[in-house]
Amino acid sequence: MTAKLSEQLWQENEDLARACLECRFVHHLGEGTLPAKAFRGYIAQDAYFLEAFSRAYAFALAYSKSREWIFQFAELLNGVLKELDLHDGYAAEWKVDLSTTEPMEATLDYTGFLLRVAQSGDVGETCAAMTPCMRLYAYIGQQLARRHPHHQHTYSEWIKVYASPSFEGLAMKLELAFFQAHEC
Repeated sequence: MTAKLSEQLWQENEDLARACLECRFVHHLGEGTLPAKAFRGYIAQDAYFLEAFSRAYAFALAYSKSREWIFQFAELLNGVLKELDLHDGYAAEWKVDLSTTEPMEATLDYTGFLLRVAQSGDVGETCAAMTPCMRLYAYIGQQLARRHPHHQHTYSEWIKVYASPSFEGLAMKLELAFFQAHEC
Protein backbone atom coordinates (compact mmCIF):
# COMPACT_ATOMS: atom_id res chain seq x y z
CA MET A 1 0.00 0.00 0.00
CA THR A 2 2.80 2.42 0.89
CA ALA A 3 4.45 2.33 -2.53
CA LYS A 4 1.19 2.38 -4.45
CA LEU A 5 -0.24 5.38 -2.59
CA SER A 6 3.08 7.24 -2.77
CA GLU A 7 3.25 6.60 -6.51
CA GLN A 8 -0.38 7.65 -6.97
CA LEU A 9 0.09 10.89 -5.04
CA TRP A 10 3.28 11.64 -6.98
CA GLN A 11 1.59 11.01 -10.33
CA GLU A 12 -1.34 13.22 -9.37
CA ASN A 13 1.02 16.07 -8.46
CA GLU A 14 4.01 15.55 -10.74
CA ASP A 15 2.96 18.52 -12.87
CA LEU A 16 3.46 20.77 -9.84
CA ALA A 17 6.92 19.32 -9.20
CA ARG A 18 7.86 19.85 -12.85
CA ALA A 19 6.61 23.44 -12.67
CA CYS A 20 8.84 24.02 -9.63
CA LEU A 21 11.77 22.49 -11.50
CA GLU A 22 11.18 24.83 -14.44
CA CYS A 23 10.80 28.03 -12.41
CA ARG A 24 13.46 30.66 -13.10
CA PHE A 25 15.05 30.42 -9.64
CA VAL A 26 15.60 26.65 -9.88
CA HIS A 27 16.67 26.86 -13.53
CA HIS A 28 19.34 29.46 -12.71
CA LEU A 29 20.38 27.54 -9.60
CA GLY A 30 20.98 24.46 -11.74
CA GLU A 31 22.86 26.43 -14.39
CA GLY A 32 24.95 28.23 -11.78
CA THR A 33 23.69 31.60 -13.03
CA LEU A 34 21.47 32.49 -10.08
CA PRO A 35 22.35 35.97 -8.81
CA ALA A 36 24.13 35.86 -5.45
CA LYS A 37 21.51 38.17 -3.91
CA ALA A 38 18.77 35.67 -4.77
CA PHE A 39 20.71 32.78 -3.23
CA ARG A 40 21.43 34.81 -0.07
CA GLY A 41 17.72 35.55 0.26
CA TYR A 42 16.87 31.91 -0.24
CA ILE A 43 19.42 30.78 2.37
CA ALA A 44 17.97 33.18 4.93
CA GLN A 45 14.38 32.07 4.32
CA ASP A 46 15.28 28.39 4.14
CA ALA A 47 17.26 28.54 7.39
CA TYR A 48 14.19 30.00 9.12
CA PHE A 49 12.06 27.29 7.54
CA LEU A 50 14.48 24.52 8.54
CA GLU A 51 14.37 25.66 12.16
CA ALA A 52 10.59 25.18 12.09
CA PHE A 53 11.05 21.84 10.31
CA SER A 54 13.37 20.70 13.12
CA ARG A 55 10.80 21.72 15.73
CA ALA A 56 8.10 19.79 13.86
CA TYR A 57 10.32 16.69 13.92
CA ALA A 58 10.86 17.25 17.63
CA PHE A 59 7.09 17.34 18.19
CA ALA A 60 6.70 14.16 16.13
CA LEU A 61 9.43 12.53 18.20
CA ALA A 62 7.74 13.63 21.42
CA TYR A 63 4.36 12.29 20.30
CA SER A 64 5.77 9.04 18.91
CA LYS A 65 3.91 5.97 20.09
CA SER A 66 6.63 3.42 19.61
CA ARG A 67 10.32 3.06 20.16
CA GLU A 68 10.77 2.53 16.40
CA TRP A 69 9.17 5.92 15.69
CA ILE A 70 11.40 7.58 18.28
CA PHE A 71 14.46 6.32 16.43
CA GLN A 72 13.03 7.28 13.03
CA PHE A 73 12.22 10.83 14.07
CA ALA A 74 15.56 11.18 15.83
CA GLU A 75 17.25 10.26 12.53
CA LEU A 76 15.04 12.68 10.58
CA LEU A 77 15.73 15.42 13.11
CA ASN A 78 19.45 14.77 12.80
CA GLY A 79 19.12 15.08 9.01
CA VAL A 80 17.52 18.52 9.23
CA LEU A 81 20.14 19.61 11.77
CA LYS A 82 22.79 18.69 9.17
CA GLU A 83 20.91 20.84 6.66
CA LEU A 84 20.97 23.71 9.15
CA ASP A 85 24.74 23.26 9.49
CA LEU A 86 25.01 23.43 5.71
CA HIS A 87 22.98 26.64 5.72
CA ASP A 88 25.17 28.08 8.48
CA GLY A 89 28.14 27.41 6.23
CA TYR A 90 26.41 29.09 3.30
CA ALA A 91 25.45 32.02 5.51
CA ALA A 92 29.06 32.50 6.59
CA GLU A 93 30.36 32.13 3.04
CA TRP A 94 27.75 34.43 1.53
CA LYS A 95 27.74 36.87 4.48
CA VAL A 96 24.10 36.36 5.44
CA ASP A 97 23.23 37.33 9.01
CA LEU A 98 20.58 34.75 9.88
CA SER A 99 19.85 36.39 13.22
CA THR A 100 18.53 39.58 11.62
CA THR A 101 16.68 38.08 8.65
CA GLU A 102 12.96 38.70 8.64
CA PRO A 103 10.92 35.80 7.29
CA MET A 104 8.69 36.52 4.31
CA GLU A 105 4.94 36.11 4.61
CA ALA A 106 4.97 32.84 2.63
CA THR A 107 7.67 31.47 4.93
CA LEU A 108 5.67 32.45 8.00
CA ASP A 109 2.49 30.95 6.54
CA TYR A 110 4.08 27.58 5.85
CA THR A 111 6.08 27.36 9.07
CA GLY A 112 3.04 28.44 11.08
CA PHE A 113 0.94 25.75 9.41
CA LEU A 114 3.63 23.15 9.92
CA LEU A 115 4.04 23.91 13.62
CA ARG A 116 0.28 24.03 14.27
CA VAL A 117 -0.06 20.58 12.72
CA ALA A 118 2.94 19.24 14.65
CA GLN A 119 1.69 20.64 17.96
CA SER A 120 -1.63 18.86 17.47
CA GLY A 121 0.10 15.60 18.35
CA ASP A 122 -1.04 13.67 15.28
CA VAL A 123 2.23 12.20 14.02
CA GLY A 124 0.66 11.05 10.75
CA GLU A 125 -0.63 14.52 9.94
CA THR A 126 2.75 15.99 10.83
CA CYS A 127 4.42 13.61 8.39
CA ALA A 128 1.81 14.45 5.75
CA ALA A 129 2.54 18.17 6.18
CA MET A 130 6.31 17.63 5.91
CA THR A 131 6.56 14.99 3.18
CA PRO A 132 5.84 17.21 0.14
CA CYS A 133 8.80 19.45 0.97
CA MET A 134 11.21 16.56 1.39
CA ARG A 135 9.98 14.82 -1.74
CA LEU A 136 10.16 18.04 -3.81
CA TYR A 137 13.70 18.89 -2.68
CA ALA A 138 14.86 15.34 -3.46
CA TYR A 139 13.21 15.54 -6.90
CA ILE A 140 14.69 18.94 -7.73
CA GLY A 141 18.15 17.96 -6.53
CA GLN A 142 18.09 14.71 -8.50
CA GLN A 143 16.77 16.34 -11.66
CA LEU A 144 19.33 19.15 -11.55
CA ALA A 145 22.11 16.62 -11.00
CA ARG A 146 20.92 14.64 -14.04
CA ARG A 147 20.68 17.74 -16.21
CA HIS A 148 24.12 19.00 -15.26
CA PRO A 149 26.14 15.91 -14.25
CA HIS A 150 29.59 17.44 -14.73
CA HIS A 151 28.80 21.13 -14.46
CA GLN A 152 30.68 22.54 -11.45
CA HIS A 153 29.63 25.97 -10.24
CA THR A 154 28.82 27.98 -7.15
CA TYR A 155 25.65 26.00 -6.36
CA SER A 156 26.93 22.50 -7.17
CA GLU A 157 27.23 21.57 -3.49
CA TRP A 158 23.57 22.50 -2.89
CA ILE A 159 22.53 20.26 -5.78
CA LYS A 160 24.78 17.45 -4.57
CA VAL A 161 23.22 17.50 -1.09
CA TYR A 162 19.62 17.31 -2.31
CA ALA A 163 20.43 14.81 -5.07
CA SER A 164 22.22 12.48 -2.65
CA PRO A 165 21.02 8.99 -1.79
CA SER A 166 21.10 9.97 1.89
CA PHE A 167 18.60 12.80 1.31
CA GLU A 168 16.41 10.48 -0.77
CA GLY A 169 16.60 8.02 2.13
CA LEU A 170 15.35 10.65 4.56
CA ALA A 171 12.46 11.54 2.24
CA MET A 172 11.53 7.86 2.00
CA LYS A 173 11.82 7.46 5.79
CA LEU A 174 9.37 10.34 6.29
CA GLU A 175 6.92 8.82 3.80
CA LEU A 176 7.19 5.48 5.58
CA ALA A 177 6.57 7.16 8.95
CA PHE A 178 3.37 8.67 7.52
CA PHE A 179 2.10 5.26 6.45
CA GLN A 180 3.11 3.62 9.71
CA ALA A 181 1.28 6.31 11.68
CA HIS A 182 -1.91 5.64 9.75
CA GLU A 183 -1.76 1.89 10.23
CA CYS A 184 -2.26 2.26 13.99
